[in-house]
Formats: sequence, C-alpha cells, structure tokens
Amino acid sequence: MTDTHYTASILVNASPAACFKAATTQYDKWWTKPDAPMRDVGDRSKFTFPPGKSYWTFEATLLVPNERVEMTCVDALHLHEGQPAEIEQEWLDTVVRWEFTTEGNQTRVKLDHIGLKPNLLCFDICKAGWDFFFLDSLKAYLETGEGKPHTG
Repeated sequence: MTDTHYTASILVNASPAACFKAATTQYDKWWTKPDAPMRDVGDRSKFTFPPGKSYWTFEATLLVPNERVEMTCVDALHLHEGQPAEIEQEWLDTVVRWEFTTEGNQTRVKLDHIGLKPNLLCFDICKAGWDFFFLDSLKAYLETGEGKPHTG
C-alpha cells in the first residue's frame, strides 16, 4: 500500500496465462460475476454485488496477453449504509491495473487501483474488499481452483 493509491501483490503457483485469464474472463471465480468478460480493448463489464444494488462498470483500456490488464471505471454506484452520497461515485474514473511477471516457476500478480486513495470515504471499506478478494480469494483460485467470490 502506498499513500497515493491501493497497491498490493501476490506470488502464485500459476502461469501468467492463468493469471491473465482470471483478470479478464474469470472474475466470477474469485470476485463477483460481471455481466460480460473482457476479451478486447473497449469491452465493458458491469460488476454487481448481490443483492444487485452496488455496481461498478469497467472498460478494458489495455490488454497485453499474459502481461498486463488495465481497466477504467466508467460508471459506479457504491451504496453503503451510513455513508454520505459522495461515496457512490468515488470509483468513477479510477483505473485498475494488473501486471503479471514470472519469478522462477511462479507468477507475481501486482494490483494497482489508481485513484483509490486514503482520503476517499470508501477507502477503508474498499481496501478491506481488495485485501480479501485479491490477496485471499484470487490467490486461492489461482493455486487451488477454488476462490471465494461474492455471491450474496
């Protein structure tokens, strides 16, 4: 974690190709089910958290197979009880960047959520979410085939 935005990395026993696939077409296995996969630049995926109220729509802006994925939040509605309305749009225009690098027979997966900063109302909530879904669920999915996606 830096002062500028959320960043974290994991070292997994999986290929860069498997990591790339998890960050483009397999979100339902470890995060939440989107309405569409990200196969090409320009593809949009809406990630809804059941029971279907909060959502974030991302557009794929860079896809370098087995190396990097970048997606920009183009629509957001983050409803969180007890929080002011400003929290609803805080992810708008933020960028999620995935980088995959080989280290020996493992792959380092780095996640940068550019724009998710400590001064945002949602920061603690979202940091806890990424820490669970990225550090725990994605790692488990890539290493065992069993993630812990949000299902409502």
